[in-house]
Amino acid sequence: MASLIFVPRATPTPRPRLGLTSRAIPGVITCGPRDNRGPLQRGRSLSTEAILAIQSLKRLTSADRSPAAASAAAASALGRLLKADLVAAMAELQRQGHWSLAVAALHVARGEPWYRPDPALYATFVSSVPGSDEAGAAVDALVEAFLEEKARGGGFVEGEEDVYKLTRLVRALVAKGRGRAAWRVYEAAVRMGGLEVDEYVYRVMARGMRRLGLDEEAAEVEADFSKWETTISPPARDVLDEMRAREKSKTSATAS
Repeated sequence: MASLIFVPRATPTPRPRLGLTSRAIPGVITCGPRDNRGPLQRGRSLSTEAILAIQSLKRLTSADRSPAAASAAAASALGRLLKADLVAAMAELQRQGHWSLAVAALHVARGEPWYRPDPALYATFVSSVPGSDEAGAAVDALVEAFLEEKARGGGFVEGEEDVYKLTRLVRALVAKGRGRAAWRVYEAAVRMGGLEVDEYVYRVMARGMRRLGLDEEAAEVEADFSKWETTISPPARDVLDEMRAREKSKTSATAS
């Protein structure tokens, strides 16, 4: 017990109190923000590997941007990227306006074991397509490739599809004036695939087909919508009618 009682205690070293006249510690560098940019958004930051891969891809295709050369360069530059880095690289190439290189990166992703045809991913490609004479044909080819991938994978499976993502793709196609391509997606997913969608999808398709001059397709969408309404349970129909009435009153108030 005596040995425990007489163990010397460590004396705390007093810290000097910094006053208003204290000097800054040399070697410590502080700085504020360099500009008024906001914080980075989720998905906008690239890893070092993705940055180097994008630079390598643009360097390899600086002299030849043909589809064959772009595909070969993308396989060499992007083939070893992880899923997150490859997806981020595709988004960054679209943002920089290198749409053809982004499509080449998509071809690389198709060979990965994790790849699944995602309507939201294709919607970003449709939205970012450059406004040129060949843009329409490129979008149509992209949609055909998406539908072929879905068919090989078993088609549109109820319970495994995200209706919101499908709506994004349809809206992007309508916004780009590709009514036939939007109809192909709708027909494959809803009319032939039997995918259960909501009222919003029907309204987007019907209005889009009307605006693009496809009156026959618009009428078929409206007929599908009428059939869908008959399958709604009474409680759900009451909620739907209430939402429509609220939307109608809001529109009337805005117009007045």
